[in-house]
Amino acid sequence: MTTLQWKLVIDANDPHTQAAFWAEALGYVNEDHSALVEQLLAAGAVPAEVTLTHAGRLGWRDLAAVRHPDEPYDERTGAGLGRRILFQRVPEVKSLKNRLHIDVHAAPGSRDTEVARLEGLGAKVQRRVAEQGGSWVVMTDPEGNEFCVQ
Repeated sequence: MTTLQWKLVIDANDPHTQAAFWAEALGYVNEDHSALVEQLLAAGAVPAEVTLTHAGRLGWRDLAAVRHPDEPYDERTGAGLGRRILFQRVPEVKSLKNRLHIDVHAAPGSRDTEVARLEGLGAKVQRRVAEQGGSWVVMTDPEGNEFCVQ
Protein backbone atom coordinates (compact mmCIF):
# COMPACT_ATOMS: atom_id res chain seq x y z
CA MET A 1 0.00 0.00 0.00
CA THR A 2 1.25 3.48 -0.85
CA THR A 3 1.36 6.04 1.95
CA LEU A 4 -0.42 9.30 1.30
CA GLN A 5 0.99 12.79 1.60
CA TRP A 6 -1.13 15.13 3.72
CA LYS A 7 -1.24 18.51 5.40
CA LEU A 8 -3.51 19.81 8.13
CA VAL A 9 -5.54 22.80 6.89
CA ILE A 10 -6.90 25.27 9.45
CA ASP A 11 -9.37 28.04 8.64
CA ALA A 12 -8.24 31.44 9.89
CA ASN A 13 -9.17 35.10 9.78
CA ASP A 14 -5.48 36.06 9.70
CA PRO A 15 -3.45 33.17 8.27
CA HIS A 16 -0.09 34.90 8.70
CA THR A 17 -0.57 35.65 12.39
CA GLN A 18 -1.75 32.09 12.96
CA ALA A 19 1.25 30.69 11.08
CA ALA A 20 3.62 32.86 13.12
CA PHE A 21 2.03 31.64 16.38
CA TRP A 22 2.13 27.95 15.45
CA ALA A 23 5.67 28.14 14.00
CA GLU A 24 6.88 29.55 17.33
CA ALA A 25 4.68 27.22 19.41
CA LEU A 26 5.85 24.04 17.68
CA GLY A 27 9.38 25.04 16.69
CA TYR A 28 8.32 24.77 13.04
CA VAL A 29 9.54 26.84 10.07
CA ASN A 30 7.25 29.54 8.71
CA GLU A 31 7.29 28.70 4.98
CA ASP A 32 8.75 31.34 2.66
CA HIS A 33 6.81 31.44 -0.61
CA SER A 34 8.26 34.79 -1.72
CA ALA A 35 10.33 33.44 -4.63
CA LEU A 36 7.29 31.74 -6.18
CA VAL A 37 5.05 34.76 -5.57
CA GLU A 38 7.62 37.09 -7.15
CA GLN A 39 7.99 34.79 -10.15
CA LEU A 40 4.23 34.58 -10.73
CA LEU A 41 3.78 38.33 -10.31
CA ALA A 42 6.59 39.06 -12.78
CA ALA A 43 5.02 36.68 -15.31
CA GLY A 44 1.62 38.35 -14.88
CA ALA A 45 0.16 35.01 -13.78
CA VAL A 46 -1.38 36.43 -10.58
CA PRO A 47 -2.58 39.93 -9.66
CA ALA A 48 -0.87 41.87 -6.87
CA GLU A 49 -4.16 41.88 -4.90
CA VAL A 50 -3.72 38.20 -3.99
CA THR A 51 -0.39 38.92 -2.30
CA LEU A 52 0.87 40.83 0.73
CA THR A 53 4.08 41.52 2.58
CA HIS A 54 4.23 40.01 6.05
CA ALA A 55 7.31 40.11 8.29
CA GLY A 56 9.29 41.52 5.36
CA ARG A 57 8.42 38.67 2.99
CA LEU A 58 6.08 38.58 0.02
CA GLY A 59 3.38 35.92 0.41
CA TRP A 60 -0.14 34.91 -0.44
CA ARG A 61 -2.84 37.09 1.10
CA ASP A 62 -5.09 34.15 1.92
CA LEU A 63 -2.60 31.39 2.73
CA ALA A 64 0.33 30.79 5.05
CA ALA A 65 1.98 27.56 6.13
CA VAL A 66 4.43 26.13 8.63
CA ARG A 67 6.44 22.94 8.32
CA HIS A 68 8.50 20.66 10.50
CA PRO A 69 12.13 21.84 10.24
CA ASP A 70 13.45 18.36 9.38
CA GLU A 71 11.02 17.75 6.53
CA PRO A 72 11.97 18.30 2.89
CA TYR A 73 10.58 21.25 0.99
CA ASP A 74 10.43 22.46 -2.59
CA GLU A 75 13.13 25.14 -2.90
CA ARG A 76 11.34 26.66 -5.91
CA THR A 77 8.02 27.21 -4.13
CA GLY A 78 9.03 27.14 -0.46
CA ALA A 79 6.24 24.62 0.21
CA GLY A 80 6.88 21.78 2.62
CA LEU A 81 6.70 18.23 1.33
CA GLY A 82 6.02 16.54 4.67
CA ARG A 83 4.53 17.44 8.03
CA ARG A 84 2.99 20.89 7.62
CA ILE A 85 0.03 23.01 8.62
CA LEU A 86 -1.65 25.33 6.11
CA PHE A 87 -3.72 28.29 7.30
CA GLN A 88 -6.33 29.56 4.86
CA ARG A 89 -8.28 32.80 5.18
CA VAL A 90 -12.03 32.45 5.63
CA PRO A 91 -14.53 35.29 6.14
CA GLU A 92 -16.39 33.85 9.13
CA VAL A 93 -15.06 33.82 12.69
CA LYS A 94 -14.76 30.62 14.68
CA SER A 95 -18.02 29.96 16.49
CA LEU A 96 -18.10 26.32 17.64
CA LYS A 97 -15.79 23.82 19.29
CA ASN A 98 -13.18 22.29 16.99
CA ARG A 99 -13.93 18.78 15.72
CA LEU A 100 -10.18 18.24 15.32
CA HIS A 101 -7.39 19.66 17.45
CA ILE A 102 -3.64 19.54 17.96
CA ASP A 103 -2.10 17.88 21.02
CA VAL A 104 1.23 19.39 22.03
CA HIS A 105 3.43 17.04 24.07
CA ALA A 106 5.69 18.81 26.55
CA ALA A 107 8.81 17.14 27.90
CA PRO A 108 8.18 15.19 31.12
CA GLY A 109 7.76 17.54 34.07
CA SER A 110 7.68 20.68 31.91
CA ARG A 111 3.99 21.07 31.09
CA ASP A 112 3.49 24.16 33.29
CA THR A 113 6.55 25.83 31.77
CA GLU A 114 5.29 25.02 28.27
CA VAL A 115 1.82 26.37 29.08
CA ALA A 116 3.37 29.62 30.34
CA ARG A 117 5.49 29.89 27.18
CA LEU A 118 2.43 29.39 24.97
CA GLU A 119 0.51 31.99 26.98
CA GLY A 120 3.38 34.38 26.27
CA LEU A 121 2.84 33.74 22.54
CA GLY A 122 -0.87 34.62 22.80
CA ALA A 123 -2.54 31.34 23.77
CA LYS A 124 -5.08 31.21 26.61
CA VAL A 125 -5.76 28.48 29.17
CA GLN A 126 -9.37 27.30 28.97
CA ARG A 127 -9.25 24.59 31.62
CA ARG A 128 -7.05 22.02 33.31
CA VAL A 129 -8.22 18.42 33.07
CA ALA A 130 -7.29 15.63 35.49
CA GLU A 131 -8.91 12.27 34.82
CA GLN A 132 -8.11 8.70 35.69
CA GLY A 133 -6.42 8.26 32.28
CA GLY A 134 -4.21 11.33 32.56
CA SER A 135 -4.08 15.08 32.77
CA TRP A 136 -3.70 17.90 30.27
CA VAL A 137 -4.36 21.60 29.76
CA VAL A 138 -6.90 22.77 27.19
CA MET A 139 -5.76 26.02 25.57
CA THR A 140 -6.83 28.20 22.65
CA ASP A 141 -4.61 29.81 20.03
CA PRO A 142 -4.94 33.53 19.17
CA GLU A 143 -8.08 32.86 17.05
CA GLY A 144 -9.76 30.64 19.63
CA ASN A 145 -8.92 27.20 18.19
CA GLU A 146 -8.65 24.62 20.96
CA PHE A 147 -5.51 22.54 21.48
CA CYS A 148 -4.22 20.47 24.38
CA VAL A 149 -0.88 20.43 26.15
CA GLN A 150 -0.07 16.98 27.50
